[in-house]
Amino acid sequence: METEKHSGLKLGINGFGRIGKLTLWHHVGRKYFSEIIVNIGRAVGTSLKDIGHYTERDSTYGLLHGFLYGQTAKSLIDDMDEKTGTMNIDGVKVRFLRSSRNPAELNWKNHGVKLVVDTTGKFLDPTLPPDYPQGSVRGHLDAGAEKVIVSAPFKIKDKGKAMPDDSVTTVMGINDNVYDPRRHKIISNASCTTTCLAHMIKPLLNALGSKKILSAHMATVHAATGSQQVLDRLPKSGVTDLRKNRSIMNNIILTSTGAANALRLVIPEMKEIGFIAESVRVPISSGSLIILVMNLQEELSGEPISREMLNDIFRQAATDDIKGYLHYTDEQNVSGDIIGMPRAATIIEGHVTHTRTAEQIIDLKKVPRLEKEFLSSLKDVVIRIPITQAVIYGWYDNEQGSYVNILGDRTVSIAEYM
Repeated sequence: METEKHSGLKLGINGFGRIGKLTLWHHVGRKYFSEIIVNIGRAVGTSLKDIGHYTERDSTYGLLHGFLYGQTAKSLIDDMDEKTGTMNIDGVKVRFLRSSRNPAELNWKNHGVKLVVDTTGKFLDPTLPPDYPQGSVRGHLDAGAEKVIVSAPFKIKDKGKAMPDDSVTTVMGINDNVYDPRRHKIISNASCTTTCLAHMIKPLLNALGSKKILSAHMATVHAATGSQQVLDRLPKSGVTDLRKNRSIMNNIILTSTGAANALRLVIPEMKEIGFIAESVRVPISSGSLIILVMNLQEELSGEPISREMLNDIFRQAATDDIKGYLHYTDEQNVSGDIIGMPRAATIIEGHVTHTRTAEQIIDLKKVPRLEKEFLSSLKDVVIRIPITQAVIYGWYDNEQGSYVNILGDRTVSIAEYM
């Protein structure tokens, strides 16, 4: 990873699960922040060495030093100080906090932290007050932070409440320009799935327009996440989705995704299009796939919507994407091939793009609210509309390669205004 000019800013990371740890990896490699303060919120193992052990090793991406510098590199962690909770990781000072999980109690001000990335997945409601008993994302602001980036979509519990004026959802390369540093304090980076989906949809909207897209359906074949169980276990009280308590090691598990709602926030044109999003969890550690099915209305004249046409749209979009978030390939990949692929929001697998055009026959007599006088004036009350169904596949590394790297870009872009 290319390092950047040292900003002198400190970064706070709240949570040290999959996204939290890999976010630390990203910024240790990037070296934009002078110091990183990670809140774990509880005691870990028997000493700071156990945190270092967890930090340095990863079952999906290997050793940190190998990930950054190759297999001949040596350990990058030294200068551990149990008393202060600090260690040096490749020249970057990292401090670990192990006393509180409530954002309001983290005292970012005393640590000199103005920007926090919350990766816990717990504090997603920007309408809750900072002193909410179970903790709130606004607690970070009361604790001294000026900006908070949430590594998940917002979830407002009270459906009657509107999104606060100081909160916004962005996806890099799609609508990151709507961020207003004077107004926005809480920024959702959406999800890995929404990020991939947005970069699949946007080139089609740009090329075809929203009126040509009659409907769309997305299914993500998604790698396992930390919310799932290794072995079957009883659900907690009040849980309604019993499938998440089944073993991810042994099952394909149907679940839900908020990608459709989040997509409408970052691409407003999608509000005009009927859209369904579904998710299936599969027993792999990382590397996911979106299968996008769209019904497109053909023009009576002009170039027909074909496989070649759609692939050309993505090829050109990938060429024009100066940030490199959209990749296109004609190769035949499997999920393991795209793990760790840097800053790839999506990798379009053009080899399996499919289209099928057929005429949709509509009997106007059966269309509600059409006046009889109008129908009697027509020579033919049966019309035929050419519709093309297109199937497009987009890979994404739902952890480091796609989401965390793009989250890192969002973090640095916000820090540039501070």
